[in-house]
Amino acid sequence: MLDFIDIRFVDLIDIALVALLIYQIYRIIKGTAALGIFLGIIFLYVVWLVVKALDMKLLSTILGQILGVGLLALIILFQQEIRRFLLRLGSTYVNNSHSTKFIKKIFGYRNHSVPLETLDEVTQACRRMSETHTGALIVLAHVSSLNFVVETGDVINAKVNRRLLENIFFKNAPLHDGAIVLSANKIVAARCTLPISETPNIPPRYGMRHKAAIGLTEETDASVIVVSEETGEISFVQDGKIETMNSISELRLRIEGSFK
Repeated sequence: MLDFIDIRFVDLIDIALVALLIYQIYRIIKGTAALGIFLGIIFLYVVWLVVKALDMKLLSTILGQILGVGLLALIILFQQEIRRFLLRLGSTYVNNSHSTKFIKKIFGYRNHSVPLETLDEVTQACRRMSETHTGALIVLAHVSSLNFVVETGDVINAKVNRRLLENIFFKNAPLHDGAIVLSANKIVAARCTLPISETPNIPPRYGMRHKAAIGLTEETDASVIVVSEETGEISFVQDGKIETMNSISELRLRIEGSFK
């Protein structure tokens, strides 16, 4: 009865890969305003396939033109999600233990991991700022270039020091407003502007610092430490996900884990 259906092994692989691609896209845009648009496009595409299979030429042509012309619009609508997907794909491959040395040698990727001494300075500064309710936004560079963030602030290129960190974020200090960017054992820049996340389901208790941290980690592989000025709460943000740190030891472990 189903002799007209000719399914090869390659077709099964094709279907599995498409399903995997759709699932990965769904994971990235889940919880964002783009999810509804994506589901609408999938529905429209399925309708077009059905109409084409039924040989409804006029409707098939109209839907085909809409889908074809809409490709450019999709790239514009999903530019942030596409950037995030490609970044995660590239970062996953670069951070793979079997490919790291080769990729970094060819493309010049640097290891931005935080030295133990610097880790101590950062965590102790965060502890002190948490106690005094001093708001802070600390970006930890990984593989992705953060030049577009550094360019919005003031270049410092100073060795990380807990007292320097506290002075930068002191409420009346000229550099306190914005984020600082750390790379290895250096404070690269201060007073930097981060992209604000457009994710609609961020809890209202989180302020602009948290939204900026989420926004940057959605677009790059950087991780961000946030100290709340209102509550003194310390948060760690990576891959667009925010976690509340219950202790400085937990923060330290989370920072170390983000570089593995």
